[in-house]
Formats: sequence, C-alpha cells, structure tokens
Amino acid sequence: MRTATLGPAQRAESLASMAERELDVLVVGGGVVGAGTALDAVTRGLSTGLVEARDWASGTSSRSSKLIHGGLRYLEMLDFALVREALKERGLLLEKLAPHLVRPVPFLYPLQHKGWERLYAGAGVALYDTMAMTHGRGRGLPVHRHLSRRHALRAAPCLKKDALVGALQYYDAQMDDARFVLTLVRTAAAYGARTANGARVTGFLREGERVVGARVQDVEGGGEYEIRAKQVVNATGVWTDDTQAMVGERGQFHVRASKGIHLVVPKDRIHSTTGLILRTEKSVLFVIPWGRHWIVGTTDTDWGLDKAHPAASSADIDYLLEHVNSVLAVPLTRDDVEGVYAGLRPLLAGESDASSKLSREHTVAHPVPGLVVVAGGKYTTYRVMAKDAVDAAVHGLDLRVADCVTEETPLVGAEGYHALWNGRARTAARTGLHPVRVEHLLQRYGSLAEEVLDLVASDPSLGEPLGAADDYLRAEVVYAASHESARHLEDVLTRRTRISIETFDRGTRSAREAAELMAPVLGWDSGQIDREVRHYEKRVEAERESQRQPDDLTADAARLGAPDIVPL
Repeated sequence: MRTATLGPAQRAESLASMAERELDVLVVGGGVVGAGTALDAVTRGLSTGLVEARDWASGTSSRSSKLIHGGLRYLEMLDFALVREALKERGLLLEKLAPHLVRPVPFLYPLQHKGWERLYAGAGVALYDTMAMTHGRGRGLPVHRHLSRRHALRAAPCLKKDALVGALQYYDAQMDDARFVLTLVRTAAAYGARTANGARVTGFLREGERVVGARVQDVEGGGEYEIRAKQVVNATGVWTDDTQAMVGERGQFHVRASKGIHLVVPKDRIHSTTGLILRTEKSVLFVIPWGRHWIVGTTDTDWGLDKAHPAASSADIDYLLEHVNSVLAVPLTRDDVEGVYAGLRPLLAGESDASSKLSREHTVAHPVPGLVVVAGGKYTTYRVMAKDAVDAAVHGLDLRVADCVTEETPLVGAEGYHALWNGRARTAARTGLHPVRVEHLLQRYGSLAEEVLDLVASDPSLGEPLGAADDYLRAEVVYAASHESARHLEDVLTRRTRISIETFDRGTRSAREAAELMAPVLGWDSGQIDREVRHYEKRVEAERESQRQPDDLTADAARLGAPDIVPL
C-alpha cells in the first residue's frame, strides 16, 4: 500500500479539504483511541477527518508504561473479560498488525513467601498464558516458568538475596506509545483520512438538538474552519468532560484523571536480564527494559489540576525510589534518574472510589444526535474501543456501511518488515550504516525505514548520529518534520524521539542541532529557531522545578511556569 507523508503541505491541504465538504465522520482527539477510530472509520469506506488540538499522542498516549499487556493484576480482580480481550489484542498486534512496533518483554515476579504464594501466583500466570492461547495468538510469546531463588538471582543479580524465596517469569509486550499513535494516524491517512494536529475544536455546530460538525481553530496558522460531519466522535480522553461541556449537555458518565509517573534510569544502574514486577500496597510496580535504559513506574493518584501538563512532584519520585529500592541490592538515588514523565489515565468515575479502583472498562454513548462519546479503557484495547465508537456512529448514518476490518489491517511499516529484518545485514552493507543502526530504524519505522534511508542517501551527513543523543540519526529529525507532522522542536524531542527522557540533560544539548535540521522543512528563519530552542529549554526548566516541589499543588504551579505555545 502507499504510505502517507504528513508534512506541512499535507496538513494545510487536509484542513482545507475537511472544510470544503461534509464528512461522514469527524474524530476529535489524536490519542490512541481517536487515531484508532479514524482508521476504523476510513477502512469501512467512510469519509473521515481527525483533528487534534496539540500534537499526536501529546496527552495520555505518550506517557504510559509503554506496555501492550493483558493486565495480570485484573485477573486478581476477577475481571476475566477485560484480560481476555486485552490478550487477544496483544496477540494481534505482535503477530499481524504491528510486529515492527510491538515486541515481547520478559518480567520476573519475585516470590516472598514459601508454598502458598507460588501456588497462588503460579495459578494466575498459568491462567494468563492459557487465556492468551485460546485465541490462537499467544504462541508468539514463551510460556511462564518457575524459578528457584538461585536461578532468579542469576536472571536478576540486582535483587537483594533476602527479597525473594523464588520467582515466576512470564512475558508481555511493549512498544513506543507515541510512535504507535503516529503510525495509526499515518495508516488512516494512507487509506484516505484527512488529519491535522494543532487544530483545536472550539465549539460544536448545531442544527436544533443535532450536532452537525465542529468549529476548529488552526493553532498554527491562526485561521478558523467550520467542519461539517454527519457524525462527530469525541475521543478526547481525560478532556472528555470539557469537550462535552461545549455541547451544553450533561454527560451520561464522567471521566476522572488518575496520575501515573515514571522514572527513566540508565541500563547499568540495574543489573538484570529481565524486567521486574513488584507488588505495592496500592498497585504494582514495573521495572521495564527500554533500550539502553529502564522505566520504573508507576504511581496511581487522583489528579484534578492542569490536564495538559501533569506534574511529577518530589513526593512521587521518592515513592517510586523507595518501593524499587526495597528489593534492589544497590539502591537507586536521585542522581541516577535521567528522565521523569507524568501521564493521566482516563478512568470512568464512580461517586467516591479511589482512582486505583476505578474501571479500566470503556463505554460508548450517544448523548445527543450526531455525537458519539467514547471514554475509559486501556491502551492495549484501543482497537476494540475504536470499533465500538464507529459502530455507534454508523447507527446515526443513513448509509449501508461495511463491518470493521481493522483486525485484518496491518499498520504502515508492517508489510515486509520480517523480510527486511532478516536482510538487515545486506541493508547495512548497502547503506554503510552499522547493523545496529539499521536494527534501530527497522524497530521504529518497519519497512518505512527505507524512506529514512533515502534521506541519508541524498545527504550522507544525515547518516550521522545527533551530537548529544547518539541513539538517533540526524535523518530521523528531518523525517519527523517532513513525513511525521512534527510542527515544533518539542514534538521531535519528546514524541518522535524520546531524547527528553533518555538523556540527563533532558534534550537541551540536542535542541539547537535538531531545530536547525527541522528549519528548512518547516520554513523557519534564525529567529524561529531561537524561539523554538528557548521554548524547549523553559519547558525542561519548569519540569525540573516541578520535580523539586513537595506536593501536587506546588508541582503544578511550577510546571505552569513555562509557556504552552511556541511564538511564531
């Protein structure tokens, strides 16, 4: 299939096209659910638009634990339907839909009690593996195994000897969440969806009680568009209640935000060949392999402050360090922390439930004619949420519409990925890049890596790594602006790459080089390059300051010290 280039020209064309003629479906919200909904709608033959106020995945969908998993802890809550559904989706993503983006990851679960705990936890993990295989898509992952303490410490020498009596090891999967969303958007665009980030919905168009479209402000260009659609889908996650308020109708449900923070530390600070999953008094704690790093998370606390920039406080960081250090032979310190990020889970709200107890189920509603709302759920089950949302929208269309086909629709980059992976040594020889660089590109872009390599062929200097972030090639920055709808330096350093959390300087030393690479693509002059760099430096400074504050209120105030929009 052809791939979609999402550059500045395509964005302008998409906005103009959406305003020219009525769409079948307009999706509001460019996180994983909104992007998945746009892909579902367009692959059923519906004319589809997708708008996002900021950048793709700039909210919850770039700040998760980066796991594609069934949710082992939900078995303990007896939520078998949710686990079964998520495990089916995990298998689909690993084997068919996105093998270039989703890959297996092992986890070690330390046992602290002899006898009963091994039976109890072992039965749960065995059920987890069995449920995965019932869909015929669990065989891509190794089954769990029981380990003695000696064998567990051989796999994870970082653990204190008295922290376990034995262990279980099982497998789940992981991905780069922001890159996955971007790939969904590009796949939807490749099938004909019109997409625009930096396009904020400021209100809904009404005819009587019916919603017939939305007013959309071009945050980048300053214009305003009226986009008409037969059905509008609100997929705005933690902003669901705010978006619903524009309709002037009381929602049928409410979404509550739960904050989760994660720490990123270098690989050499934790000596292990496997990830870890640990129990806490409230939830579970993961130590997740992440390239040359580990991700440690997460917390689960109620959040009622700024939704765009949830802040991690000093107390949050101390909580994670305290819990992970309870099992580590060599404890982590603040100096070991390269990056910190905070995200908000959109939970369906009960009246007075603690956020860690709220539902991860999703719901779809049709509060007024012409408007569908989808909310809740978890990242792994985005495709099911999208299907349910489009099914609801189809009920409001006076058309005969095909059934959902996304279970059989691989994302761009998946086609030919395995063959390219097998031939990576030849690609390295052909391009002059080290085989490790080729592997890195294939695991981020799949078969679209050839487009990045074309940039290197036309300008060999782009085959060099970034000076202060040598995991990434200079070509990847150019490609982000020319093909992946990156509009600002922050988009590249925080979402198209992960430099903002993978370096101790949080990307500030890479900022100017990256901005200068983006400038020719986006038409920036030297003044705009300076503004982009200053904006990014202020963002990092505000985040660092927030992480020194004792609680949520003071952390939120400090984080809001940085401007939200880059001046043009």
